[in-house]
Amino acid sequence: MNSDIIHNLQTIQQRIQNACTESNRDCSEVKLLLATKTVSAERIKAALNSGQTLIAENKVQELKAKYDALKGTPHISHFIGHLQTNKIKEILKYEVSCIQSLDRLDLAEKLQQRLEFENKEIEVFIQVNTSNEESKFGVHPSKAIDLVQQVAKFDRLKIKGLMTIGLFSAETEKVRQCFRLLKNIQQEIIALNIPNVVMKELSMGMSGDLETAIKEGATIIRVGTAVFGQRMYPDSYYWNENKAYL
Repeated sequence: MNSDIIHNLQTIQQRIQNACTESNRDCSEVKLLLATKTVSAERIKAALNSGQTLIAENKVQELKAKYDALKGTPHISHFIGHLQTNKIKEILKYEVSCIQSLDRLDLAEKLQQRLEFENKEIEVFIQVNTSNEESKFGVHPSKAIDLVQQVAKFDRLKIKGLMTIGLFSAETEKVRQCFRLLKNIQQEIIALNIPNVVMKELSMGMSGDLETAIKEGATIIRVGTAVFGQRMYPDSYYWNENKAYL
């Protein structure tokens, strides 16, 4: 039964609408991205068939495993996990339109090389480690602008914004500081008017903190458990990318 997914999506949309109203924002400014790690293709399809269009995996293996089952259902696919350079060819093969987790120059260089070879372009977000946690990837906030300037030189990479995974904490103000930091970095980048950079998107906020993220300027929120149900382990497990699981 997938009726729970439809109900959960309605609940999430209402939460988004309420947060936008409280923040004096237009709901059209905030996109819902479905984080589909560990979710079956059948349940993802149920969400897509209800009107959702944007999904993302954080493991190349899962992207590959679900590709055939999902390719007949219209959707846009992003990648939100740590990307190893030896997986670039697969990311492009399975029609990912945006990599939200670009966090280092060597990855940008290898992406540019492969995209030139295939005569393609791809959208990217720069991932920033705003929580300063060793378990998370992302460029250090102090080096984010420098990385943007370097990546902007690669004509096959289209920078569209920034992404962060906020602090896993029940203390809203600590989480808020992560999101506020990303917004501040975005504004600094916009002020520099860097060629080949469109600093429009802020991908931040998940099931537990989407209201805070929206209030701080998120344009994409990544929701998984609040739509598809609890996973075997908490979010912090799946996002600790040093673990063998990933």
